[in-house]
Amino acid sequence: MKTGKAGKTAILVVSFGTDYQNGPDVAIGAIENSIAKKFPDYEVRRAFTSRIIIKTLKVRNGLKTENVEEALIHALEDGITNLVVQPTYLTDGYENRNLANILSDYKDKFHRVVLGEPLLTDDEDFEAVVKAITDKTASYRDGKTVVCFMGHGTRTHANIVYKKLQETLRVAGFPNYYIATMKADPTLNQVIASLKQNSACKKVILQPLMVVAGYHANNEMAGNAENSWKMILEKEGYEVECFLEGLGQNPKIQELYVKHTQAAVERLRYHKL
Repeated sequence: MKTGKAGKTAILVVSFGTDYQNGPDVAIGAIENSIAKKFPDYEVRRAFTSRIIIKTLKVRNGLKTENVEEALIHALEDGITNLVVQPTYLTDGYENRNLANILSDYKDKFHRVVLGEPLLTDDEDFEAVVKAITDKTASYRDGKTVVCFMGHGTRTHANIVYKKLQETLRVAGFPNYYIATMKADPTLNQVIASLKQNSACKKVILQPLMVVAGYHANNEMAGNAENSWKMILEKEGYEVECFLEGLGQNPKIQELYVKHTQAAVERLRYHKL
């Protein structure tokens, strides 16, 4: 992806990537376009970190997507000297740390390189995400319905963000909103245990807490296999509705990525590296 005017400074938006239907354009593309609109004088480029997704997109769709190393080399070849790298990751987990390590190998090749923050970094980010997801699902707050967000989860230190987001929801006055993860705590079983203590709960809304509503959301959350979250909850006696929209499709989430990019651009401009 290239938008805006080419120049010595560019913005590289780095995502894990997706090969699910129109995911790259619907969710990731929406974030990239929001950043490009905010910074019309900078060229905005794309890189994915999943080599499997990159290969699938090329073979199946004929779509060439660069990995981070390729994007950095290409930027140097095009005469870009200052680079802002904005990840679309939710947390400062393995993917973000790996990205930082890759950039450290290229810092001497550029005049300046700045890495932006992931979505959930400081307290203001958590509050902004809570507002974004609760505003989007406000129509479900009827006292009988709970909203459960599926996060990926990680065994690294970054998993703390899910518990912190749950606590931020509670403090903000949203007791019928739950966060669960596929790979770590909190788990769906823990959420179900909480639901059983709420006799008023009759319906569960499932939505991915992921940038893209991709494979995990469509299959492991909303699929018809017996171990999908939807089927597990239905067996527990709940009516289930799946909201298949990634965070990247939420304009307020896009604004938060723009905010992080703005902070990175300012660090670049004023040498606060």
